[in-house]
Formats: sequence, C-alpha cells, structure tokens
Amino acid sequence: MEHLLLLIFPAAMVLAAVLDIGTLTIPNRLTGALALAFLPAALFMGMGWAELGLHLAVGAGVLLTGMALFAGGYMGGGDAKLMAAAALWIEWQSLAAFALTAALAGAVLGVLIWLFRSFPLPVFLAQQGWVMRLHDKDEGIPYAVALCAGALLVFPETRWIELAV
Repeated sequence: MEHLLLLIFPAAMVLAAVLDIGTLTIPNRLTGALALAFLPAALFMGMGWAELGLHLAVGAGVLLTGMALFAGGYMGGGDAKLMAAAALWIEWQSLAAFALTAALAGAVLGVLIWLFRSFPLPVFLAQQGWVMRLHDKDEGIPYAVALCAGALLVFPETRWIELAV
C-alpha cells in the first residue's frame, strides 16, 4: 500500500503538466485533490504530528508566495495553487531544491516556447486547438511542466521514500 501512496504525488504532477500543456489551465479539482490526499497519505505513512504541521505551514507559506506572484502577474493562479499543493508533499529541507529546479526548468521551457512561437505552424499542427493555444504569443506558458520537472527530480530524495521502506 505504501508504494501506491508514493505514486499519488508524481502522478498528479504529471497529470497537471499534461493538462496545462493541452488547455493552459490546471483544474482546481486536481490541485485540491493533491492537497487533500497529502493528509491521509502522511498519516498512513507514519509521519509525526510535528512534521505534518511543518508540511502544512510550508504549504501555506508557498500558497501565500504564489498568490503574491499571481497578483503581480508573474504566475497563473493554477500554477500558484499547484506549487502550494506540491510544497505539502516536499519537505522543507528540499523546498529550495524544488524551487530552483522548477525555476531552471521554467527558464528552459520559456526559451522553448519562445522559439516555438517564433516560427509559423505547419498546416497539420495549425488545426490542433491545443497547439494553437501553445503557439499564441498572447497566452501564458504551461508552468505546471516546470513544476512537474522540479517535483519529479526532488521527490525521490525526500523522506517519503524512507517512510515507504
């Protein structure tokens, strides 16, 4: 059962990235489910109350930071909520690595999207709605992809793996 619980976080992050690529939105139901799944998963895995409280505090702090970034126009609202939900699952010791990895992945993603938007689309791609949205210079960047990359690279180094074995 522990090994199945370990799949919740990475699977949700991959799903968020795929949905963000396709629609440039991250459903509230997904981020809400990811955040809500943290508590029973943490308790089942034997996480202590103090550690659980620290995870919740970190998640709240990241949510406030994300809301400030959203208010400033630097990040989408769905990205801010996903970042906070992800922070619940990533212990505070790994939070800086997650943020740095996601930021670097976001920079690479930004350059790739910029290059993609610099060239006209072939006809066969111009008929795909999701490709047109990605290609539209007035649209945002699917930052869930960068958050997913950061999460998948950092998650194996967290205590969750230790709790599962």
